[in-house]
Amino acid sequence: MTLVAVGRSAALRQYVLITGNYWAFTLTDGALRMLVVLHFHQLGYTPLQVALLFLFYEIFGIVTNLVGGWLGARIGLNRTMNAGLALQVVALGMLTLPAAGLTVPWVMTAQALSGIAKDLNKMSAKSSIKLLVPGDSPGVLYRWVAALTGSKNALKGAGFFLGGALLAAFGFRAAVASMAAALLFVWAASLILLQRDLGKAKNKPKFRDLFSKSRAVNLLSAARLFLFGARDVWFVVALPVFLATTLGWSDWAIGAFLASWVIGYGIVQSLAPYVTGHRSGRVPDGRSAFAWAAVLAAAPAAMAVLLSHSADATVVLTAGLAIFGLLFAVNSSLHSYLIVSYAAEDGVSLDVGFYYMANAAGRLLGTVLSGAVFQAGGLVPCLWIAAALVGAAALVSLALPRHRSPVGPLRAAPDAGD
Repeated sequence: MTLVAVGRSAALRQYVLITGNYWAFTLTDGALRMLVVLHFHQLGYTPLQVALLFLFYEIFGIVTNLVGGWLGARIGLNRTMNAGLALQVVALGMLTLPAAGLTVPWVMTAQALSGIAKDLNKMSAKSSIKLLVPGDSPGVLYRWVAALTGSKNALKGAGFFLGGALLAAFGFRAAVASMAAALLFVWAASLILLQRDLGKAKNKPKFRDLFSKSRAVNLLSAARLFLFGARDVWFVVALPVFLATTLGWSDWAIGAFLASWVIGYGIVQSLAPYVTGHRSGRVPDGRSAFAWAAVLAAAPAAMAVLLSHSADATVVLTAGLAIFGLLFAVNSSLHSYLIVSYAAEDGVSLDVGFYYMANAAGRLLGTVLSGAVFQAGGLVPCLWIAAALVGAAALVSLALPRHRSPVGPLRAAPDAGD
């Protein structure tokens, strides 16, 4: 076996390990979100109060992505990934207190740790791929990013289902304790197996380098903020509470429904390279991001119109969510490829961290709006705001770079990971 083949085999093993870490973390993250929403809704919290439980989760996600990218470039992505796993174990452990101990400040603090953990883990995983794929293989990079992102979201959907099922079967405390124990094992294995110094920059970045100097990265980050604000403004709090209070769905049914949506969304993300031109030898650019966002904006607007005219809510939400999920998955996968493509090779985590800081800011915006707008006006205004935010993402995407010449065939050589 040649040295090149050995290097590629080692890169593939690291990719599998990173993906496995990301999967395990995401399963607990999705389950925890569903557990918190449903459990505290059952305790009598209003939609806005439930949304505020996630306030620190999103705020600290913003800070973590910004600082975490700089930290990953200085100490290595293996350390930031393992730190994320360890913090999630701590956050889950904090929530195993008896019900009387789960005060709002305590839960918000646990959610803050979970937000830090999640974004350390995600930033590390996405940044690592840039370093494991040859720089002259944009198609391989697109497929690997799509596979990681899509599989992660399928597992997050499974986490939603797991959270609803565990809550119904065992209760909040036992569910959280079992997830903490499982993730503790994953963290211990990662400490031993994950490659040391992965992603450490050759030139140590200064703290002032936290903010991206790339126009493309800045524009894509703005589009990402609007895109994820549009998703969470109706999906995070408004939709599950609407299903529970207006349609009378059970915890199990809500968890299964949202899990099915996220799993399907993840599968579409994995297939995005084939949907957006992979077979014709193209990778996405700014034109692709604009076109897909423009189409996505029509989905929540159409749902809002139908619900305003007293259409059957179950049919509208089931069909509308499927269409929204398909289109949103393609948009998200395009963005995930573009940021890894735009990011600088040395200190890649700086650009990726800045981008996911904007992603977390969008989630924060959407989460707070989801609780506040739903409480004030119901689901329809949430959908109109979602449409407006996607429209803003489309407008920003018009300024993203476009390919000036056709990109060569994307099919990788047999030993490059096919």
